[in-house]
Amino acid sequence: MNTSLDELRRLAARAQNRATPTGIPRVAMVQGEIPQHKLAAIYSPMINLILTGSKTMTVGDRTFRYDPATYFVMSVDLPAVGSVHPSEAGEPYLAVSLTLEPSIVANLLADLPKPAGGELYSSGFSVAPVTDELLDAWVRMLRLMDRPDDIPALAPAYERELLYRVLQGPHGWMLRDIAAPGTALSRIGVTIRWIRENFTTPLKVEALASMAALSISAFHRHFKAVTALSPLQYQKRIRLLHARSMLIAGEGNTTSVAFGVGYESPTQFSREYSRFFGLPPSKDTREIVRAIQPALT
Repeated sequence: MNTSLDELRRLAARAQNRATPTGIPRVAMVQGEIPQHKLAAIYSPMINLILTGSKTMTVGDRTFRYDPATYFVMSVDLPAVGSVHPSEAGEPYLAVSLTLEPSIVANLLADLPKPAGGELYSSGFSVAPVTDELLDAWVRMLRLMDRPDDIPALAPAYERELLYRVLQGPHGWMLRDIAAPGTALSRIGVTIRWIRENFTTPLKVEALASMAALSISAFHRHFKAVTALSPLQYQKRIRLLHARSMLIAGEGNTTSVAFGVGYESPTQFSREYSRFFGLPPSKDTREIVRAIQPALT
């Protein structure tokens, strides 16, 4: 395992402190200290493997820490807050990720034996130790960065191998459920996508429950189990994260942005923004802009 990890670290060492493209579809890498505001985001479904350092991820009231040789699977779009840390020896944080494409997972599942039923109440995210087989698949995938002409022919096969190895592990049911229509996770995923695309619209839980083909009480239970948030909390997090991005980009003041993301009261917006990010909107924005644009100070 150590040999494979060392090779992965060498291959990914060219990454920057942001999601760095590799030239391989859906595969990215990141290295170093990441600005804190970038780690409070809406995370897409992915497999994330830590190579050096560690990462803490908080979703709702659940916090996970993952270290080298562990991987994180997120099976639905989730608003989360993260932090990354160097290794004890001072080496910078380093990680690689594969964005999940349900259609590719579904095509792979069509070639595999059908498993038992899914886990109705399980979370949409979790951490597990990596296996030698999964590491070897990652090595083959990242080696393609040095052989770009091989990417069209070999990357799809290596991606299937990566997904197959995850399917064999404790997160396998997650991949099965996001790709299989009618499972609890896929039905909750439909409502999550609707909220993301319509986050400025007032939330009607009855309509979402109907969309998921669940009773209102069952929908609440399943939604909270998957996301660690209630539907209303999920919508609020999406609104606040969008609002923060708009404020940093200078796309309006606190009042206009509050209305723009769906709040009816700027006062309520400021209160919830402060509770989530730890500072009022104007002060939070000034500090972030000062950090990313030193010339403005």
